[in-house]
This record gives sequence, structure tokens and C-alpha cells, in this order.
Amino acid sequence: MKDQNCAYCMEGELVDAFGIKICELDTCKVYLFREQSHPGRVIVAHKKHVSEIIELTAEERSAFMEDIAKVAQAMHDLFHPDKVNYGAYGDTGHHLHFHLVPKYRDQYEWGGVFAMNPGEKKLTDAEYEEMVKRYQEKLEIK
Repeated sequence: MKDQNCAYCMEGELVDAFGIKICELDTCKVYLFREQSHPGRVIVAHKKHVSEIIELTAEERSAFMEDIAKVAQAMHDLFHPDKVNYGAYGDTGHHLHFHLVPKYRDQYEWGGVFAMNPGEKKLTDAEYEEMVKRYQEKLEIK
């Protein structure tokens, strides 16, 4: 089921406002978050339009978490964070997704909760393209 008002279901302009599609994995779509105060930050959105993780079968949950782990491993390999924060909110946008936010000791927001959209750092088109390409290579996307 797709929700016509959901950015993750409909893509295009709705998701382009905050993310750039990197790829699709078995269970999810992966987006580079445009706001890059935390270099390498991504969103991993389930392909099914569900609001809660409990709406997935046990097999779907397991597969989704495997994809999240695969993206997290790529993030660690590419950006070497000291810790990755995982955020799943969606109070107003009811599509199951996780923000994967790389954090670094003694850097922006270390030791605290990451801001949803701090508006601190945007990249050039070339920098976004390079970051997307690096993720695609690491995730073995052809």
C-alpha cells in the first residue's frame, strides 16, 4: 500500500526536499540526508508503508534490521564514526524509517541527542554526488 501524501512512498519532490536517493536494498530505500552536520547521515525507509515496526512480520523485521546493519557497516567503513545514533520517530510522518547519524567524539552534538534538522551544513551538488557514489560502491549497487 502506498500513501499518496508520504514522501517515502511517492518520492520525487516530496523526498527531494530533505534527501537524495542512494539506492534500494531488499527491504528499504536509502537516502542521503541533505543536512550534513553529521557527515554521512542517511535515512533508511522501509519499502512498505507501515507506521510501526510491529506491523511487520518477524521475517520482515529481521530482514529490515539486516539492511539497516548493512548501511551502518557502510557508514562505519566510509566515515569511521565513534558511534552511530539510530533514530526512528515519525510522529507526523507515519512511514517506518530510521535516521542513521554518525557521531564523533568532541564534535557536533557528541554526548547528546541529534537535532532532526539543524540546518547547519549543506553540501554542493558535486559533494552530494560523491557521497552518494561512495555509498553505492560500498553497498555494491550497480
